[in-house]
Amino acid sequence: MDIKKLQTLVVDALEDVKAQDIVLFDTTHLTSLFDRIAIASGTSNRQTKALAASVRDKVKEAGGDVYGMEGEDTGEWVLVDLGDMIVHIMQAPIRAYYRLEEIWGDKPVKLGAAKRKSTKEAAEAAPKKISTHLAAGKKAAEAEAVVEKKAAARKPAAAKKAPAKKAAADKPAAAVPTGKKVKVAAPKATVAAVKAVKAAKAAAPKAAKAKAEEAPAKTVIKRIKKPAAE
Repeated sequence: MDIKKLQTLVVDALEDVKAQDIVLFDTTHLTSLFDRIAIASGTSNRQTKALAASVRDKVKEAGGDVYGMEGEDTGEWVLVDLGDMIVHIMQAPIRAYYRLEEIWGDKPVKLGAAKRKSTKEAAEAAPKKISTHLAAGKKAAEAEAVVEKKAAARKPAAAKKAPAKKAAADKPAAAVPTGKKVKVAAPKATVAAVKAVKAAKAAAPKAAKAKAEEAPAKTVIKRIKKPAAE
């Protein structure tokens, strides 16, 4: 099996079971026994065993060879021998103690580069070619740069669309200068009441005069005292 395809399968199998701190190194310049070495961490004995089983099963399904597995009985450090690639699955304390990265980590391989475009997932993720004569194949016009104007110089759009009547109603009253009297119109009801009182006062003398003319004149009879007899 191609080494690039093999390393892709191993990384995918480790990620499927949530392996931690996955690293991949190229060892062709250090030894002729294998070309790649992968190191990953598990949080428990159960997870390390599950990670090793996932790598084994995925490689076998793809037609690869698994030459052996060691450390499954304890689960602290499980080694999977794939011929051209060795996978070390370790718990964090064991990994920190042995520090395999310092021995084999001269030439790391990026995990993004480990996943080749030949895989099914990469093929599905690749953009499909669209015929240029279709509308969907035409490139969208590039958006022109827009220079933002200052907020003070720009009028809000809502003010332009507002009707004239509403704008007149919302217009604030003119400011009244201090020190001057402002005449305020009296209510219509008050004006009518004042007029009625004035009219009643004006009609009162005329009514009294007419009443006096209508009343009969009083006659005054004076008694004349007779002189007393001497």
